Amino acid sequence: MDFSKVPLRAWFATLALGSLGLVAVGMELQTLLRLAPCPLCIFQRLLYMVIGVLALAGVILPIGRLIWLGAIALLALLGAGVAGYQSWMQAFPHLVNECGFSDPNAIERLVDWLGMQLPNFFLATGFCSSKEWVFLTLSMANWSFLIYLGIIAYAALLISKKN
Repeated sequence: MDFSKVPLRAWFATLALGSLGLVAVGMELQTLLRLAPCPLCIFQRLLYMVIGVLALAGVILPIGRLIWLGAIALLALLGAGVAGYQSWMQAFPHLVNECGFSDPNAIERLVDWLGMQLPNFFLATGFCSSKEWVFLTLSMANWSFLIYLGIIAYAALLISKKN
């Protein structure tokens, strides 16, 4: 198949469905397996939601594709950093005892506020260093790190796309 003939809106729609689908799958796993998401998990969920909304904006207004893709790439880079940090915390739990090393940071305060507003989506009840779910030897934070890297590559591919 010649991917150069796929309309730009289809690429954005795929990214939107993927990002928002990850949120839905994560929330379903949380419910089915009784997982307790931590503040960093919830922040990553929020980033996936915002990436999905920006991708939907790309479906509606593909003319601004560079703006949408730039924002998506930056958010995915932030997500990779957060997921990488959480992966480090999970690999070395003896070095940390909470999500941050001191008073609640900006991410934790944002997640706390969102948890009070919409607890079904954003209530953080877990610890950042715990691995409650592992698939193919990788924790959810590890998978999230890889997915964010994939989103960065996807955005770079779309930025270089000619149509």
